[in-house]
Formats: sequence, structure tokens, C-alpha cells
Amino acid sequence: MTGGSSPARPRTGEAGRLEAWLAHERAKAQECAASAGAAADRLAVRLEMLKVRVLPASMLAGRVQPGDDEPEGWRFLRRPALLGFLALCAIALGASLPSSPFKLEMAGTWFFGEPPQGGSSESFMLFGLVAVYGGLVLLIRVWYGLMKALARRPGVPVRYLGWILALWVLPMLVVAPIFSRDVYSYAAQGEMMSHHINPYDYGPYTLGAGPYVNPVDPLWLNTPAPYGPLFLMMDGFFASASLHHVLATVVLLRLSSLAGVALIAACVPALARTFRKDHGSVYAMAVLNPLTILMLVGAAHNDALMLGLLVAGVTAARCRHPGWGVLLCATAAAIKVPAAIGVVYIGWEWTGPGLSWRQRMRPLLKAGAMASAIVLGLSFASGLGIGWIANLDTPGTVRSWLAPATGIGMLLSGALHAVGWTSISAAGVLSGTRVLGLGAAAGLSVYLLLRSDRVGAVRAMGISMLLFVVLGPVVQPWYLTWGVVLLAPVAAGKLRAVLVAVSALSPFIGLPGGRTLLDELIHYNPVAVAAALLVLLGVLVAPIGRWSSTWQDPGVHEALTRAAAR
Repeated sequence: MTGGSSPARPRTGEAGRLEAWLAHERAKAQECAASAGAAADRLAVRLEMLKVRVLPASMLAGRVQPGDDEPEGWRFLRRPALLGFLALCAIALGASLPSSPFKLEMAGTWFFGEPPQGGSSESFMLFGLVAVYGGLVLLIRVWYGLMKALARRPGVPVRYLGWILALWVLPMLVVAPIFSRDVYSYAAQGEMMSHHINPYDYGPYTLGAGPYVNPVDPLWLNTPAPYGPLFLMMDGFFASASLHHVLATVVLLRLSSLAGVALIAACVPALARTFRKDHGSVYAMAVLNPLTILMLVGAAHNDALMLGLLVAGVTAARCRHPGWGVLLCATAAAIKVPAAIGVVYIGWEWTGPGLSWRQRMRPLLKAGAMASAIVLGLSFASGLGIGWIANLDTPGTVRSWLAPATGIGMLLSGALHAVGWTSISAAGVLSGTRVLGLGAAAGLSVYLLLRSDRVGAVRAMGISMLLFVVLGPVVQPWYLTWGVVLLAPVAAGKLRAVLVAVSALSPFIGLPGGRTLLDELIHYNPVAVAAALLVLLGVLVAPIGRWSSTWQDPGVHEALTRAAAR
């Protein structure tokens, strides 16, 4: 027909076969697409599992949106909290056993863990070795993972971190003072204060033999105190409040160190916010740091009080209260003198950045005058005077290869004596290298102060503190907390990596009792020592497994669950 369309007819022959082939291919393509989708889902699941198992660092390349402020949103914090508590319990248990080289082995120095009457026990010592070193590895692993997880997932409520801190310090409050005997020197100096004996003029041995003097390291028995007047006033009050009971005095000193750490924990989040940094990762770096937990609380060093007041002063100055900042930093310097660097930087930054050094001198002198009045007032109010200034070189009595200035001096004096130059005294060479080290630290610190507008005042202050520690006469692990805590809110890139390395390695490198441990291992049964070392190897490797790291990225588990459901 013309002018219309003819009705459709079934296609047969070649056209029908072509249409059937096309329908078959379309069905086959749809089936392949469905198979490819399923394979992609399986591949995604396997990739996520690979990230968890093999590439823990790559998990944290991105950022996860913070959850709501509810316990369910931060449930992943439970595992690191419990793992860290387990690690610290292992350290406390290993250090509490009789014959442990990590605490003072003397009857009456703690409520439990006294040495056995029949002599040292090989099994106790080896078990304690495994427990302490294994606990240290696990603690550092958990701390590092927690810090990275909080960096990826910001916004954690401070109260949850506070609960983790409270859980982690519990074992350190139960165990005897570990890794150092300094707290017994503090207690003896407090007893001297309660009897009106000036610790700036005499050492603890002036008290004569007794429960306060016996635990003191022989190195410090006749050494005057280098601490500020405020600390010694507190120290004397503790000795009197404890009714002159040495263990009660030690407990009060440890609680004062805990108060210093609590002050750090209270101020660090506010300090981080002044730099527009999320407080979670900063809190983990500064407060949950193994050095902070083990050395400031476990060893009960008075550096905790100094550092707490110093951080409070810096935070007050950052919040536009420089006068209160100077007051707090001066109080910290009346505990230990290194905190005076906070006064210098607050005075330098008092009138704001971008000024010449001449314009900064008046507020700097004003801050110095305020701080001097506070410290001198405390010195004379205590009745001790300013004799502590002459005792500031007391820590240099220790000769340690860990301090570059001291190590180079000992090495150089040994070399000179080896070639026959015996007229040059080792003490003279050592004094020379130490003076050069302190001079280099002072020069670099002045350079950082002058460039603080570009470097950043807090960053320059923290680096200066580390310089005085590393280039000073002696390097102690707890000294390193001065720089680590101050730098935590501003550290990034290589500086952050350095702080992590320092925090992770220092508990092992500077572990007191190492010489005693080696001496005991030499005299023990080689088979038992080899067995203990094998067990220790397993303990060292086990914390690296997936069970202690999968919580580091809470977003991975959600992705795995969704992919597996598909």
C-alpha cells in the first residue's frame, strides 16, 4: 500500500538468527557485569584486609569524619585503653618481683616486693625481665597506634582521654618507684627540712643511718640539693605530714608528681586549640607518652611538677594572660630552674610579634623582674637563701655515655692518656667538653629566640629545652619530657618523627638498672637465660600482630562490614 505502513511480520532466516545472537550477547554481558561487580566487592574487602594486616601506615593516609559525642562513636578507644593498661600491669608486675633490677632491692623501701632472705631468685629475675621489656614494647606500640588513630579521627572528647590516663597510671601508683632512686633522695631532703637542716649546705648523710638515708643512692649521700626552694618547702611539709614515715613521704611525693601530670593533662588541650590543632593526637603525644607515664609517675620525679606549671604558664600566655604566665613559670622555676626559659619567651612575646629586639627588651626585663621577685621571695621565705644556685651543677656528678658532651670528654681524655699525655687530667678535659656543650646549647637557644617569629615561640622554646638536655652534662630519660611535652602541640613532619623516636627509644636506651641486669645475667644459668630470651623475642614480636593494631582505623572495620554484607 502506498501512503501508509505495512504491519510488522516475524523475522525469519538471517535476520532472526542475528537478533537471537544479539540477545544472547546482551545476556552474557549482563552476567559478566554482575560477576565483575561481585569480584570488585571481594577485591575491595581483600584490599581493606591487606591494609590492616600489612600496611598499617597506609590506613592513616586519609581522614575520617568525627563521630558524634557519644560512647558508641568512640568505642574503638576501649581496646587501646585496655591494651595499654595490660602493658603497664606487666611492667608493674615484672618490676615488683623480688630480685628485679628495675627497682631498689632493699627491705622496707616499699610495701611489697622485698628481696628474699635466701638471696636473689633466678626465675623471678628472668620472669621480671620478660614482663618489663615485653610490656614496654606493647605500651609503645599501643601509644603510637593511638596517636595515629586520633590524628585521623579528630574531635575525641577530652574526658575519654582522661579516663585512659587514669586507667594507665593506676599500675604506676601501685608499683614501687621504678627505674630511679631519686624519690628517696627527695624524701631524705624533706626529712632534713623538717629538722631545719639546710639541704643546700649538706647532703642526706647528715641525718645519719636510718630509713630515710639507707635507700639514697650513695652518689647523692653527701651532695647538696639542686632543687628550688618551693619544692624543698613542699618536701619538708610531706615529711612532717607523714609523721616522719619514709614510705608515706614517698607516697606523697609520687602523688605530687601525679598532680603535675594532671596539670599537664588539663592544659594541653587548651594549648593545642590556641594553635588550631586537634587536641586528641596532641594529648596522646604529650600526656599518654610512655616517658610521661613511666618516668614522671612511675619514677615520681619532681620534673612532673615543674613541667605542669611550665605548661600552665605557656598556656596562660597563649590565652593573652602573660602576667599569669610569668607567675606560673616563675613558680615552676622555683621547683627546677630549667622552667625559667618560659619566663624568657613570655617576656619576649609579651607585646606581640614582629618587633625589634630593642622593642622587646622592656617587657623582657619586666618579666625577669617579676620572676626574680617571686623566686627570691620563696628562697628567703623558706629560710634557705639562694644557695641552690651554686648547686645547679650537681646532676653533672653522673658520668654517662648517653650525654655527647660527657661521652666525648671521657673518650678524649682516655685517648690522651693512651698516647702518654698523662699530665692532662680527665676532670679538666671533661669540664672543657661540658662547657663547650652548654655554650653551644646557649648559642643555639639565643639564635632560636631571635628567630622565634619565624620558627614559632613555643617550637623554639621546646627545641631549646631539648638542646640543653642533649648538649648538657647528663642526659636522663625524664629530662627529655621537657621538650617532648612542649613541642607536642606544634610538632609536625620531621620534628614530630624525632619526638616519636625519642619517646619510643628512651625507655630502653636510658633504662636504669641495665648494668645490674647484665651482671646478673652473666652469673645465671645460660640455658635459663637463653630460654628467657626466646620468650622475650616472642613477646617482642607478638605486639606487632594484627590484634594490637586493627583498632587504629575505626573506618576500616565499617568498610569491611559493609563489603562483607554485600
